[in-house]
Amino acid sequence: MQLMRFGPKGAEKPGLLGAGGTIRDLSGRAADFAQQGVSHLALAALREIDPATLPEVAPDVRIGSALADMPNFHCIGLNYAEHAKESGMPAPTEPVMFSKATSCLSGPFDPIVIPKGSDKLDWEVELGVIIGQDCAHVSEADALSVVAGYCTINDVSERTWQLERLGQWVKGKSAPTFGPVGPWFVTADEVPDPQALGVELTVDGAVQQKHTTADMIFGVAEIIAYMSSLMQLRTGDLIATGTPQGVGMGQNPQRWLQPGEVVETEVEGLGRQRTEVRAFGS
Repeated sequence: MQLMRFGPKGAEKPGLLGAGGTIRDLSGRAADFAQQGVSHLALAALREIDPATLPEVAPDVRIGSALADMPNFHCIGLNYAEHAKESGMPAPTEPVMFSKATSCLSGPFDPIVIPKGSDKLDWEVELGVIIGQDCAHVSEADALSVVAGYCTINDVSERTWQLERLGQWVKGKSAPTFGPVGPWFVTADEVPDPQALGVELTVDGAVQQKHTTADMIFGVAEIIAYMSSLMQLRTGDLIATGTPQGVGMGQNPQRWLQPGEVVETEVEGLGRQRTEVRAFGS
């Protein structure tokens, strides 16, 4: 299933993408897609619904973030060897973990707003993993069984705040609009191998990142097993699994996003985002 949220900001409804790309309204048939709304039990109930019985939605409707909220927005850093190299950091020997504030969540076609005081705004296309059940100490062999679905994420980053100021990376990762998610999430049963997906990001049509999840240092199963050995993962948690080379910080000269530029972000089979960069207060 391809599940999504549509409607005005703050008043989105749950929906699914039906045959021929028609959006179908799940209002009254499904909880919003957050926490227990993306549990294995909730998704199993949705599979029993015939999409043709659901009301059609106007094709020009606004598409919101694929998730309404999440308990935690976890991230894995430096998870492609060439990205670690372009960042001037050694390839990690175990997953590098950080987080984004959940308030950064944004729609896949909503603007990316340059925060007040920002001067180094960067992009990162990433495969997102949605957790479908509370879990801890999950083996690598069983790790994919706890996944509810997968989605496209742009881990928007302010590099000065992330790397040149004291403290943790979360400071440069969490401003409003820094977490475009969607346009939908695809349930795990339709993604047999999360390590076989192309990822791509363009700025004003020029390809900046183009790679494959096969080259992750730590695959999805290994990430989940590792994280769940340190903490309980909660139903509805979102994990951004890292970005390949081609970010603005790694270019020579370095390249930062500017007002008016358009960023398109895609993970193969999981949908394509299109976001315009806007100045703060515009």
